[in-house]
Amino acid sequence: MLQVNEIFYSLQGEGYNTGTASVFVRLSGCNLRCNFCDTSHQQGTLMTLQQIAREVCRWPDAPLLVLTGGEPSLWLDDDTVAQLKRLTGKRIAIETNGTRPLPDGIDWVTFSPKGAYPGGDLVPAVLTCCDELKVVYTGQDLSQYDHIRASHRFLQPCYVDDPAQRQRNLTACVQAVLAHPQWRLSLQTHRLLGIP
Repeated sequence: MLQVNEIFYSLQGEGYNTGTASVFVRLSGCNLRCNFCDTSHQQGTLMTLQQIAREVCRWPDAPLLVLTGGEPSLWLDDDTVAQLKRLTGKRIAIETNGTRPLPDGIDWVTFSPKGAYPGGDLVPAVLTCCDELKVVYTGQDLSQYDHIRASHRFLQPCYVDDPAQRQRNLTACVQAVLAHPQWRLSLQTHRLLGIP
């Protein structure tokens, strides 16, 4: 049984898989309390893997199942991932804060470390290897991520409600990518499009 906050079908809005039709399974809870978190993930319904798979399979042509949260690794083990793959036939991606070891069988790992943010350093990251490293940028020193092995590196401006601050964050992020071209800019395109 997993505690599921929501299951929905949309386009991946961030990072390497931007624009990919995906089924998102948002699991409840997180082991961090970052002050910029924009996701309401605490509530949820306990669901069996079969119930989750039935919901996910409402969109049979979507190639990707994205496990997100909160922090989805709180709920996962090798068997859970294997069963989700078998029951849905989809590639499994995870979006994680990297503070817990990940189970085997995940096809795509998006690691978004939170150590540079208030509340985020309560639990240190243990993940050192991923498919994509996606950093929410607020002006922090990027050298702290040099030890992480990642096929792709993305900087994403921190989203805030204040439009003027949001623009300053975007400008700073663009300047950081220009100064450190091993990183690429990631925008939250789902926000721009007005989709979940």
